[in-house]
Amino acid sequence: DASEITALRTAAVSGLATRLLARPEAGDLAILGSGVQARTHLEAMLAVRRIRRVRVWSRTVEHAERFALDESARSAVNIEVCDQAEGAVLGADLVCTTTAARTPILRGEWLADGAHVNAIGSSVRAARELDAIAVARSRLFVDRRESTLNEAGDFLLAKEEGLVDDDHIVGELGELLLGSVGGRRSPREVTLFKGLGLGVEDLAAAEHVYRRASSRGVGARVPWSDRGGDEERH
Repeated sequence: DASEITALRTAAVSGLATRLLARPEAGDLAILGSGVQARTHLEAMLAVRRIRRVRVWSRTVEHAERFALDESARSAVNIEVCDQAEGAVLGADLVCTTTAARTPILRGEWLADGAHVNAIGSSVRAARELDAIAVARSRLFVDRRESTLNEAGDFLLAKEEGLVDDDHIVGELGELLLGSVGGRRSPREVTLFKGLGLGVEDLAAAEHVYRRASSRGVGARVPWSDRGGDEERH
C-alpha cells in the first residue's frame, strides 16, 4: 500500500536523522500531532533511542487521547497528553512535528538546549510548523538542499524574516553519512532535521518490503498487461 510505505519511509528517515544528530542519552520525546506520522515517528524514535518519557499534543485533544491510549498499549510506553504544545515540548530532548499546521506550532524559546527536532509536517513554501527563532537557533540538516530552497516553508519563511540565509543549511543527511559535513558539535547545541520526502526513499522502502516478503514466501502474483503481452509481476 503506497500510503503505508510513505508513512514508514518518512519516519525511517527521521529515525536516521535522530540516530546521527540527537544526543546519545536523549529520551524525553515530544510529539506534536496525533495522526499516522505521529504513530510511525513514535516507532522510529523507539528504534533509535531509549525513550523514557513521551508527551503528545494535538489541536483536538480527543485525538491526542486516542493516540495515547492506542499507542501506549501497542508500544508498552506510557504516553502523556498535553493540552498545550508548549507543555509537551518544554524539557524534551527529542521533538517530532507531524501536523498539517500552516502557522507555527513550535516556538524556538520552548526548545531545551541540546534538543533534536524532526520537522516533517509541512512540505509547501507557504506553510510551516516552526517559527523563525526555532530554525535560526538550530543546526539545520535536510534531505535535499534543492527541495528545501524551493519548498520548505519552515526554512523559507524564516529566511524571508531575515533570521537565516541559504548558508544556514549545514548539509544533507547523505553528506552526514559520508562524513563530508559534521553533525552535532556540542551537548547543548540544538539540531534540526527538515524532511520533505524524496522518491528514492519510497523506492528504498518498497524494495525492503519486497525483499522481506520474498524471503518469507508471502505476497501475491498479479497479472500485468504490457503492450499486448502478458507478464507476471509481483
